[in-house]
Amino acid sequence: MELTQLKPKSVRHPKTGKTQGFTLAELLISLAILGVIATFTIPKILSAQQASANNAKAKEVAAMISAAFQQAKLDGTITATTYSRDLIPYLNYLKLDTSGTVIDTLPGFASASCSVATPCVYLHNGGVLWFHDTAFGGTSNLNVIEFAFDPDPINNTTATADGPLKAVQFGVYYNGFITSRGKFKSGSVNHIASLGLNSAFDPSWFSWN
Repeated sequence: MELTQLKPKSVRHPKTGKTQGFTLAELLISLAILGVIATFTIPKILSAQQASANNAKAKEVAAMISAAFQQAKLDGTITATTYSRDLIPYLNYLKLDTSGTVIDTLPGFASASCSVATPCVYLHNGGVLWFHDTAFGGTSNLNVIEFAFDPDPINNTTATADGPLKAVQFGVYYNGFITSRGKFKSGSVNHIASLGLNSAFDPSWFSWN
């Protein structure tokens, strides 16, 4: 049986009988439309991917903080006067920074910088963990110490700077429970002040889901 090669049929104009096709102008218009679509969609896709990656980093950091707290508790070093920075020896990090480097702004803070009182540690995932200058101030399950994770620390140079992604704030309660600032327990307190509950404290890129 002889096999016949199938060829696409040419579309001919019904009056002139000439083969029809796209003109150069039509092709250029099509390419221009595709370019406009790409201009609007590609940045959104890349931004969504970056936000997802940093959300995963933040959850990893929350797990690191929780593990450090549990180890410190086993060592008997957790008391009412424990500061968040007291967990630094229990963390795996690249370097300590107390030089005044500014991280992304946090809701409720005019600025967040790395100092002796509020040090930062650079992590293996590329972010920076900042330690708030507060101690538990008590031993109830509402007493909390605070941290902040900035996934893109290199974007900031001033105290009012805010990179593409705001930092996410975490809190560890005296019983070891950890959550983000937007989900703090009602009545939460550290040794300085009571902490209000506000879901807007969590950046848009972060989610526990």
